[in-house]
Amino acid sequence: MYTLILVLIFIVCILLVLIVLVQNSKGGGLASNFQASTQIMGVRKTADFLEKTTWILAGALLVLAIMGSAFIPRNQAGVDRSMVQEQIQNVADPNQVPSFPTAAPDSTK
Repeated sequence: MYTLILVLIFIVCILLVLIVLVQNSKGGGLASNFQASTQIMGVRKTADFLEKTTWILAGALLVLAIMGSAFIPRNQAGVDRSMVQEQIQNVADPNQVPSFPTAAPDSTK
């Protein structure tokens, strides 16, 4: 399920980038190509469509991101631990007193 949501997030992101790039900040963009009055969709309707599509894709991205965080795969029984967790468990205690050799060095040589 997580993989499906992740793929959908990538698709929505790509579509959102394309829709935003088609728009022009001054109201032109793709809408400026449809200035003829014989067109089915006029300039204003194209701009409205692009704006609505942007909002819908942004909302879909938000919902998918929240759903994706809910479906992140987690280890249930701790069977598969990461290397970092193993290193934390195996770290030496810094408060432990080191053990030094107590025998005197052999000075007969």
